[in-house]
This record gives sequence, structure tokens and C-alpha cells, in this order.
Amino acid sequence: MNLLLTVFEIAAPVFLLAGIGFAWVKLGFEYRLQFVTRLGVTLAVPCLIFVALMQTEITATELTRFTLAAITGHVVLAVAFGLFVRLSGLDRRTFLAPLIFGNTGNLGVPLCIFAFGQAGLGFAVVFLAVTALFSFTYGIYLVAGKGAFGKAAREPMVWATLLGALFLWRDWETPVFLTNTLDLLGQMAIPLMLITLGVAIARLTSRSLGQALWLSALKLAVCFGLGWGIALAFDLDSVAFGVLVLQMCTPVAVTSYLLAERFEADADAVAGLVMVSTVLSVGALPLILAIVL
Repeated sequence: MNLLLTVFEIAAPVFLLAGIGFAWVKLGFEYRLQFVTRLGVTLAVPCLIFVALMQTEITATELTRFTLAAITGHVVLAVAFGLFVRLSGLDRRTFLAPLIFGNTGNLGVPLCIFAFGQAGLGFAVVFLAVTALFSFTYGIYLVAGKGAFGKAAREPMVWATLLGALFLWRDWETPVFLTNTLDLLGQMAIPLMLITLGVAIARLTSRSLGQALWLSALKLAVCFGLGWGIALAFDLDSVAFGVLVLQMCTPVAVTSYLLAERFEADADAVAGLVMVSTVLSVGALPLILAIVL
């Protein structure tokens, strides 16, 4: 009973904030999605990442091992789902990127913070940075047929991670006034990401829900199994173990839909995956959380 209450206390704020965004749109209120997303990705989330890494008490060795595990996770998912898409005859441009990349920012980071505190945040933002690096390069290549390595190099999240890792390694600290400012900016990120997720889901429509259901269930099962196996293989401690498994199991990111729409893949099919996998995560992620706690 205590475990169920703990899981509820962790998961409820995440899905309630997303629900606020969903209800906001359904009630007809204005929400400038492009502006808020840009504010979050360009300013709030990089500040959150930098301060989290600079102030974390996780050792550099633990973070290095976790980073290697996160990279391995993305590579293994790319290989596994690449083979699946080829053998099943699904369109590679439409389905491969959504199956590989989860919503590690809007949903994963807040869930890890509530579940594991400051230590969980440190690991979660590293996983988010790895996801961003892969999605801005290989992910765009899958959908567009061309790379975007220059875009990855210009991403504030990537530079915030590198700077945060440097400050952690050198045991540096920014001046208190600057740290407080960056911390305040970073605190915007969590509610912004969750409410924006709800807004984005509310605005999606799709006719491909049947196919999306079994693909979302498959993605969740494969990601859970591989995440658990990789966490064991890298001998991660309990917090890092839980964060890796949770982040691997996050639902399809809304950015996958935006890329499909921009580069003329089957955006309707991807929208279905985003919607169904997110709804599925409402029940699945608390269950996974109960297992890894």
C-alpha cells in the first residue's frame, strides 16, 4: 500500500500538469505552442541541464558509465527496430525514428525528478542530451534522408550538457547571483514541458489508432527489456538503473510528429503513435516505476 501511494505521489503531478495543458486547449484558450517550445528548448531546459550537472553530487565516473549506457541504449534500439521495420515492411522514414526516440524531455525528466530527486535529475538530463544529439542527427537523417550535424552543434541543450559536465569535472561553480538566476530559469522547464505536452497531444488528430496501439505496446515491451538488460550490463546503481529504464520506456515524442510533417512522411501515422503511446504511458510508467523503486 505504501508503494502504491509513493508511485501515485510521483506520477500524479506529471500527468495532472499534462492534463492541464490538454484541458486548456479543449476549453478554447490560446496557447502559442511555437513560442513556448522555443522558450523551453532555448532557455529553460538548457539552464535546468547546466545547473543540475554543476550541482549534482554524482561522481564523474558514475556519470560517464551512465552516459555510455544511454548511448548504448539508443544504438541498440536503432539496430533492433531497424531490423523490425525492414522485416515487417513498414515505411522506414515514417516509423523508425518514433520507435527509437522517446519523450525523454517533456515526460522523462519530470518523472525522474519526482521519483529520484536531484540525483535522478542529473542522470535524466544526461539521457535527454544523448537523445537530443541522436535525434538532431540520425533522427533527422532517417526522416529527411540527410544529416543535420550542424543543427546538433547549435543546440543549446548540447552545449549546456558539455558545459555542465566541464564544471562538474573541474569542480567549478558560477557566482551565486548567476547560479540563482539560472536555477530560476531552469525551474520553468518542468511545468512548461508538461503543460506543452498536454497542449500538443490535444491538437493532434489521427486515423491510424489501430496500428498505433500494437506498435506502441511493442515499443514499450522492447524498450523495457533492453533498458533493463543494459542497466544490468553496465552495473548501474539503483538510481541510475531506475532512470535509464524509465527514460528508455517514455512514449513517442511530439517532435517525431513535427519531423514527419516537415519532411512529408506519414504524419498521421506518427500522430497516432504519439497519442496512443502517451495514453498507454499513463498506466505503464507508474507500473514500471513501482518495479524500479
